[in-house]
Amino acid sequence: MGKTEKNGGDKKIDWMITLVPFGIIVILCILFFYMPEESNRVLGQIRYLLGDVFGTYYLAIGLGTFLFSLFIAFSRYGNVVLGSKSEKPKYSFFVWGSMMFTAGLAADILFYSFSEWILYATDPHIAELGSVQDWASVYPIFHWSLIPWGFYLVLAVAFGFMLHVRKRERQKYSEACRPILGRQTDGILGRIIDLLAVFALLAGTATTFSLATPLMAGIINELFHVELSRNMVTIVILIITCIIYTYALLHGFAGISILAKSCIYLFFGLIAFVLLFGGEAGYIIETGFSALGRMVQNFFELATFTDPERTTNFPQNWTIFYWAYWMVWCVAAPFFIGSISKGRTIRQVICGGYLFGTGSTIISFIVLGNYSLGKQMAGAADFLAIYERDGDLYDVIIATVRTLPCTSFVLVLLLITMVAFYATSFDSIALIGSCYSYHKLGDGESPHKLIEFMWCILLILLPIALVFSDSSMNNLQSVSIIAAFPIGMVIVLIVASFMKDVKKYLE
Repeated sequence: MGKTEKNGGDKKIDWMITLVPFGIIVILCILFFYMPEESNRVLGQIRYLLGDVFGTYYLAIGLGTFLFSLFIAFSRYGNVVLGSKSEKPKYSFFVWGSMMFTAGLAADILFYSFSEWILYATDPHIAELGSVQDWASVYPIFHWSLIPWGFYLVLAVAFGFMLHVRKRERQKYSEACRPILGRQTDGILGRIIDLLAVFALLAGTATTFSLATPLMAGIINELFHVELSRNMVTIVILIITCIIYTYALLHGFAGISILAKSCIYLFFGLIAFVLLFGGEAGYIIETGFSALGRMVQNFFELATFTDPERTTNFPQNWTIFYWAYWMVWCVAAPFFIGSISKGRTIRQVICGGYLFGTGSTIISFIVLGNYSLGKQMAGAADFLAIYERDGDLYDVIIATVRTLPCTSFVLVLLLITMVAFYATSFDSIALIGSCYSYHKLGDGESPHKLIEFMWCILLILLPIALVFSDSSMNNLQSVSIIAAFPIGMVIVLIVASFMKDVKKYLE
């Protein structure tokens, strides 16, 4: 961080990229808040056009990106070092994997691990396939594993190659397209790409930040047996989380790595407790093993299912939404993964990413998800009835934790782990956002502390506003799908540019 002072000058700051997307998001939120019905209708029509009419577009990019990741990992391109040929990785595999995993997945993973099977259990598509026991635990693994991490790792390699091999100083989405766009990268086309990227970044992170924080408020009410306003408790939690990730970010990569390691210990501690002391270990392991096998066996069918007759609209409601959601997250997470992967080969990044990222994600869904599914199937609890009664997944998760021994301990552990996940995810996002705020940043240069602090504040304002309006939350999920449509085209352009550049490098 020693070079911070020399690159903090106002002349290098790209105020257009910094402020325009945020201003657009704020205007949209005001419209969502004061004109919810009209906003719902317009966004619903656009979402239908993109998600339903052009849904195959998202599915094709998802599957194509995953297959491409395997190609570059196991071809001659896999031997390319992200840095000089003799360079060694800066971080150990554990520290590197911890930072990558926590940057790629916020506290959403805990929220969905406990409860996602419930969203599918009542879907008519599951009845078409077979039983809840056989299929409700398959889709969570599918939606959170290979294709999502394929997005991250392919782009991480492209950005890592751009930063550490080509030594590019413009740490932006458009710069990764330079091998194909050439001088147009510095013109209006490059500016449009960067504006789309930052807009998608803010839309995606605001949605994510607003998703699981009400659960944290519910945990506090449960722990202290109070009925405080969920909105007010949620805002307090958001502010505390902001303070933590701001403190970590301002201490550079050292602070981020310490927070990431702490998060991993808490995360696997929670999973181990549920597995060992929840009383469902046998069911969890056997159902998880079966679900993993069924996902692998049917992977291509799941990845290409479009429901052309629209009997259930399952891919439109879920798979297409998830791929779009991961595309939006691809603006920040791959940049961060690429920046911390200096000294690793392309093969190491992709295989290590799948091992640590996908492996940890699958373990979470198998253990936490199958614990609650096991209770449901054994008749020890009826989580489906709780969900059907009020449609509140937060109540379902609290009810799930109540069935565990040492409930208060588990609630505290879950709360701390979620705060740690949010903090580690958003300090990396704030770091990448800060880099976007500069026209150029050389290798080893860091954004000014004030710019980092500004991004930490920007990331927290929109979620606080969204807490007060459920309709705004739903609208912003639609905004994520809409924002992902052009981002998908940019992802394809980045992949093509990377292939052109790496071929030239090897020749």
